Amino acid sequence: MNAPVTAPVDTAPDWARVRSDFPLLLRQVHGKPLIYFDNANTGQKPMQVIAATDEFYRRQNANVSRAVHALGTEATEVYEGARDKLARFLNVRADELVLCSGTTFAINLVAYSWALPRLKAGDVILVSRMEHHANIVPWQLVAERTGAKIRVAEIHPDGTLDLDALRAAMTPEVKLLALAHVSNVLGTVNPVRDICREARKRGIVTVIDGSQAAPHRRVDVAAIGCDFYAITGHKMCGPTGTGALWGRREHLQAMPPFLGGGEMIKEVSFDGTVFNDPPHKFEAGTPNIAGFIGLGAAVDYLESVGLAHIEAREGKLLAHFTEELQRIEGLRIFGTAPDKAAVVSFLIEGAHAHDLATLLDLEGVAVRSGQHCAHPLLQFYGVAATCRASLAFYNTHEEIERFIVALRKVRQLLG
Repeated sequence: MNAPVTAPVDTAPDWARVRSDFPLLLRQVHGKPLIYFDNANTGQKPMQVIAATDEFYRRQNANVSRAVHALGTEATEVYEGARDKLARFLNVRADELVLCSGTTFAINLVAYSWALPRLKAGDVILVSRMEHHANIVPWQLVAERTGAKIRVAEIHPDGTLDLDALRAAMTPEVKLLALAHVSNVLGTVNPVRDICREARKRGIVTVIDGSQAAPHRRVDVAAIGCDFYAITGHKMCGPTGTGALWGRREHLQAMPPFLGGGEMIKEVSFDGTVFNDPPHKFEAGTPNIAGFIGLGAAVDYLESVGLAHIEAREGKLLAHFTEELQRIEGLRIFGTAPDKAAVVSFLIEGAHAHDLATLLDLEGVAVRSGQHCAHPLLQFYGVAATCRASLAFYNTHEEIERFIVALRKVRQLLG
């Protein structure tokens, strides 16, 4: 197993060595070398993360916060150590960080524990056109039960948020603003710090979906100034079923528990229950202990490579990829915002997205096709589906060249 890659701040990592840390990238698909361009869907895992979860099950497997024996103590220490690592990674307090299964759970937690008890008829929840369904559907469910309304902040054709319209939409009726830090379809990076500042002036609570940001750039939640920030571990080289919700302590203290059970209590009797302090109040039951230990290892790994290096690397890959795609006749790219993340949704005239993805798979290329859990966004562009290629720092310029060859071949097959 390779040691974690470390590099001085001013020296880029050896990207070939970084890539060698990811065993799945060595496999073949349909007899062709795998080109994994579906990183917005889920990220691959380095050997350091795989080893960390394996080590837990081999040497430390026990439940957390429930036993005084050696294994229980060790398990609790490494589990809470992962929380501490993640808190430093996001620049937040560990006692304000709820560990959960991912962004979907995190946003539902805010919806049912913060919004549902507070919103009423006439209140407005403001969301953007580019949101993932996980940042739309929970608010719709809350609106149905409270009488609140959903208001949509629209985008420009290039995929950027209409900031003037967004500010105009922040009327006194708006109680909550839910917004993606980075679009999973367009790659648009929203100016969340400025937006949260404007919302705060108006007393609007902000919920930021950081799923597509945390794996690819330095995220400073304290500097963003939001009220809640949600992340998903499996997109940032960690195990599936992991993630976190950061919330301002005053919100977490005032919110009722989302789930009931063990660990989230201080005292239980048949006359009533005294709940635990945040964040444990929201962590009922046995957690995904090994998964969070793996997520802690993923944080270590990302920081050893360097988030600034990762962002720069992916920027170069995106520039190369976009330039090559623009040479293909009849190809349309959705989302051309400046300084976007390395996500490219596209279509080729006369070809269905699913046909493109299926034929590309036969060439060893993994891309996503469909609506990407963003139906309202694709309706804006008037298309039923797109192909989405999303890059990560362990991808290569050679893979881009091979992808273009495969895409041209597929285009010819589709006529």
